[in-house]
Amino acid sequence: MHPQPRLEPVLLDRAQAERCLLSQTRRKFLTSAFGSLGSLALGTMAGSRLIAGTPKTHGGLPANFLTHAAKAKRVIHLCMAGGPSHLESFDYKPELERNHGKEMPGHLTAGQPLAQLQGHALKAFRPQTTFRKCGESGMEISDFFPHIQTLADDICVVRSMVTEQINHDPAHTYFNTGTIRPNHPSIGSWLLYGLGSMNENLPGFVVLTSEGGGQAQPISARQWSAGFLAGKYQGVKLNSIGDPVYYVGSPDGVSTPCQTELIEAINQLNQDHAKVVDDPDISDRIAQYELAFRMQMAVPELTDFSTEDPRVIAEYGCTPGDGTFASNCLMARRLAERGVRFIQLYHRGWDHHGQIKRGMGVASKLVDQATTALIRDLKRRGLLEDTLVIWGGEFGRTPMAQGTGRDHHIKGYSMFMCGGGVKSGHVHGATDEFGYNAIEDPVHVRNLHATMLHQLGIHHERLTFQHQGLDTKLTGVEPAKVIHQLLA
Repeated sequence: MHPQPRLEPVLLDRAQAERCLLSQTRRKFLTSAFGSLGSLALGTMAGSRLIAGTPKTHGGLPANFLTHAAKAKRVIHLCMAGGPSHLESFDYKPELERNHGKEMPGHLTAGQPLAQLQGHALKAFRPQTTFRKCGESGMEISDFFPHIQTLADDICVVRSMVTEQINHDPAHTYFNTGTIRPNHPSIGSWLLYGLGSMNENLPGFVVLTSEGGGQAQPISARQWSAGFLAGKYQGVKLNSIGDPVYYVGSPDGVSTPCQTELIEAINQLNQDHAKVVDDPDISDRIAQYELAFRMQMAVPELTDFSTEDPRVIAEYGCTPGDGTFASNCLMARRLAERGVRFIQLYHRGWDHHGQIKRGMGVASKLVDQATTALIRDLKRRGLLEDTLVIWGGEFGRTPMAQGTGRDHHIKGYSMFMCGGGVKSGHVHGATDEFGYNAIEDPVHVRNLHATMLHQLGIHHERLTFQHQGLDTKLTGVEPAKVIHQLLA
């Protein structure tokens, strides 16, 4: 193959440039896209380091959101999608035992938002399992989680979480983006935008999903969207079963020398086109193709579990790549030690409107051992101290019965955190005697976001992006605060 001649850039005015874009054929578009991949290959072969870095400016002003030393470098969010019951996990309420089957106090429930219990008799529903005091801290944790019980002196339980959306998809969106308005960036995208990636060969924001234990509510891809930020900050969903990424290998018959010759010519055309057309999407597309090429080398190593100690795999209780939450937890640890900034694991199986005793028993068994193994594994490898682990759902469940289950609940529920500079063996906040309202040190979702950003060295009010004339941020326009009582 003969080398393609160099094309000198042609200067066009705006109208001419727009006509040039409109005249592009499908073949030219595909050629341009392949040229972007080509630029990656050349850069990689030359040993270049193309890694998303910290933004230097916001609206032309110097970035000033990094205001203090970070305690965490990365976040692992273990999302129990569907809303696990705080009343069968981390918030024991003897009053529900004593009042089982009796009408709930009217001053708690009158005029309060309900999902499916509207118009029904609201009767107290006792805890469907037993609790015990665990560790030196004496933290009360239910017997649905015997492995997490052994972590009582390592975790920080928040019993006073509050959110604003009472249905699944809006509640997930609110937790992930700080708003229910469309086209807003998710947490991981904000972190990539602010801090960049720590590994040039893997996505900085990775999502894995699993299911089991109850109704598996769908999780929309917009939960890991970059929203109005550049596409390169979008989360990448890996397959939990089989090849984590489709078509990660090169096609048969494509040699490196042949690809290099073709790339040299196409890449020059692509660069010339970028000089003529002022379109930021071109650079985003180039970055995405570059990452895709680098993943061809990084993903096979990531998924090679032959290097894992069989005792560690047994600790997680999985067969690597079997699609379970346990396998995803093992992958999360491998992603964390390779520098992935934000790792999000969804387990879809916590929506227990009926048969909550059976459903909680199944769902908890699927995540309890693996969650504990992940935290212990991170700690053993020295990663937990700078990894913030967050465990919880989009909301909790009602103290009132819905047949043999519980309805959605947003006024007070539980989550726990671990590592990343948060307190160990600590319980923060409390709900009332029935587990309905957060009455002591409530933690709104936006305050959790502010606290998470704080641990990453970010001032939550300063990490902004100008969108539709506003300096938009993860914590929104309502006042948010860092909950320092959660921090070591």
